[in-house]
Amino acid sequence: MAVKLLVLNGPNLNRLGKREPEIYGHTTLEDIEENLQDVARKNDVQLTFFQSNTEGFLIDRIHAAADETVDGIIFNPGAYTHYSIALRDAIASVGVEVIEVHISNVHNREEFRRESVIAPVCRGQLTGFGADGYILALHAFLLKNKGECKL
Repeated sequence: MAVKLLVLNGPNLNRLGKREPEIYGHTTLEDIEENLQDVARKNDVQLTFFQSNTEGFLIDRIHAAADETVDGIIFNPGAYTHYSIALRDAIASVGVEVIEVHISNVHNREEFRRESVIAPVCRGQLTGFGADGYILALHAFLLKNKGECKL
């Protein structure tokens, strides 16, 4: 039975590869999605990708994920991490496990980036592993659901 995951990305992540490469590197969101698909194919994982710069669209997608009975959500909420109570409440309301992912280490950046209002309602948080954080999150879901993962 395939594990079903939603990979959700918030504001400005569509600009990866162009946006502040000294912080976020040169990897694009499309590169991240392709790398995840490669790992997913080897592990019987069905991935759905969604990115929006709009908070309401992200909330709607979280609600839809619950209705689609996904096994988990890999979520990089971008700047919404630090202040979106609406996204936090959406996650808390659906009963779907979420792993929060950040490309940079938000804990060694500006003070305002160090607190996540979303992390308390997530299974865990991966921060500072670059684009590999997404793959680490996928592996965490695989270990929980299937007990193994293949690179």
